[in-house]
Amino acid sequence: MAGNSSAPGRSVTSRVLGVLATFDAQHTRQSLSQIARRAGIPVATCHRLLAELLTWGAVEKHPDGLYTVGPRLAQLGLLAPIQRDLQQVAAPHMQDVLFATRQVVNLFVLDGTRALLLDRIAGSRVGAPIARPGDRLPLHTSAGGKVLLAHGPAELWAAATERLVLDTPRSIADTARLEQEMDLVRGRGYATTDEEHFPGAFGLAVPVRDPDGGVVAALGIVALARIKDIQRVVPALQVASAAITRSMGRPG
Repeated sequence: MAGNSSAPGRSVTSRVLGVLATFDAQHTRQSLSQIARRAGIPVATCHRLLAELLTWGAVEKHPDGLYTVGPRLAQLGLLAPIQRDLQQVAAPHMQDVLFATRQVVNLFVLDGTRALLLDRIAGSRVGAPIARPGDRLPLHTSAGGKVLLAHGPAELWAAATERLVLDTPRSIADTARLEQEMDLVRGRGYATTDEEHFPGAFGLAVPVRDPDGGVVAALGIVALARIKDIQRVVPALQVASAAITRSMGRPG
């Protein structure tokens, strides 16, 4: 195909990648004109490329006309070696948590300004899943998301709190209150949710660190009743998290 006349030498592939590259932690929701300007291509060309990406699932268009990254890219991200390796390392330790708590066990990683559910294991009597691997949850309404937000950089906080949505009436949509929650998460070493993402669902998560101490994931459980034995569940999660960290530090 012929390249765009205003951008000689640029292939269709490079323009598509340029469109996708405009999305980052500070630009998670963009208009057509914003994307075109940041990608350095005409609006008409950008609109055509976005239409193809929308059909494939690489982007989503919302009722307000803004575009976000689509679920197809998140699903591809699960195949990346760093994600796949973390998932494989964590799997046996997640089984230990399942055995100790008898609750659904989730492993989350940061994906832009969302918490990507990398893996989920559950027993046979937990009912229909609230989230499935590949789903992207808001950082402020999920326990794993709160962990990732609390330990993330300042620019993540700015981007994630730009537009706080209510998943349920119990979601925290006030930045001052959420900032207090983040202080609490960092201080006590774990995050909780109380029907903030889904009615009747209660979550608890702890950070998973790499061998250098950086938070790379969140390990947690979700229950369909209020978690009354937090002082038993938290140590089980922390032991599993520490074991994952040690496993990541071992030579392959």
